[in-house]
Amino acid sequence: MRCLIGIDDTDNLESRGTGFRARQLGARLVEAGLGRTRGITRHQLFVHPEIPYTSHNSSACLDVDVAGDDLAATRDFCREYLAAESADGSDAGLCLAAFDAVADELVEFGRSAKQQVLTREQAHELAGRHSIHLEGVTGQRIGVIGALAAVGLRRGGHDGRFIWLEGVRELTGIATAGTLLATTGIDSVETINGRPLPPEAEVTVDPWPRPVLLHGRAVLLTEQDGSDDERNGWRILSKEAIRRY
Repeated sequence: MRCLIGIDDTDNLESRGTGFRARQLGARLVEAGLGRTRGITRHQLFVHPEIPYTSHNSSACLDVDVAGDDLAATRDFCREYLAAESADGSDAGLCLAAFDAVADELVEFGRSAKQQVLTREQAHELAGRHSIHLEGVTGQRIGVIGALAAVGLRRGGHDGRFIWLEGVRELTGIATAGTLLATTGIDSVETINGRPLPPEAEVTVDPWPRPVLLHGRAVLLTEQDGSDDERNGWRILSKEAIRRY
């Protein structure tokens, strides 16, 4: 079964961030034989004085193929992981839902979390109405807002960037677009205008690429470095350039 696991607020100012915890959780789920991680996305939420957050107010979502049809073991594993690994003073939240069970209203909640202040009560009410598992694990448990928002935004398929995708963080040097598609979880290599690169196009992939989530796909965005040859001079967009996704 394909499921989405949202986590948020797992860190403090001295600890590793939620992105690191999400990648670690994904690896541990695989080690435990509970499933296969398809990808992990980062989602930027609303920054406002009324919203407590550690550094950037972003949450993460793991897209996982769970072994079997019962999510209970995966839920319990994630809860135990967050309880053990979340930093002191954190307010960790956990959301877990079958991919196809994430309704449009939950997608809208995620979009709203990028633009306005929301509450724990709103998150729990919405999750309960759609029978989506949502719980606070540590501290004041306000991470439920971001955890639910991450699941909604990932299901919406048009927000965030991948902080883990099969084979991507190991890339270095130059690779052709065809090689990237054949050896990683990247679905498409495109220009910023949405035009796919030809398979033979050479792309500089240092530092490691950060594909973005567009139309439900992992898309690596590129730009050309002054070359007139379609096969040469391509480079990935900088981290700063993709912050808007």
